[in-house]
Amino acid sequence: MQFVPDIPRWRQVAEVIRSRIEDGTYPPRTRVPSVQQIIAEFGIATATAQKVHKGLRTEGLIHTEPGLGSFVTEQSATPSAPDKG
Repeated sequence: MQFVPDIPRWRQVAEVIRSRIEDGTYPPRTRVPSVQQIIAEFGIATATAQKVHKGLRTEGLIHTEPGLGSFVTEQSATPSAPDKG
């Protein structure tokens, strides 16, 4: 991955993971890459990879279950307009 100099690396990596969640590469309730897997794939430091997970948790996109890993959060469907009929 080619990093953009003016954007923190953790944000750039988080955007990649976020895109994979949105496009279904990582469906709800499936495991997302661990900190170690992110380090290996993107060549970033441990603290940076941990920030990726923290940022995605803050956004509500993933949740971490101690001892099991981090998983895509089940997203609620976008509310549609009520039927008038």
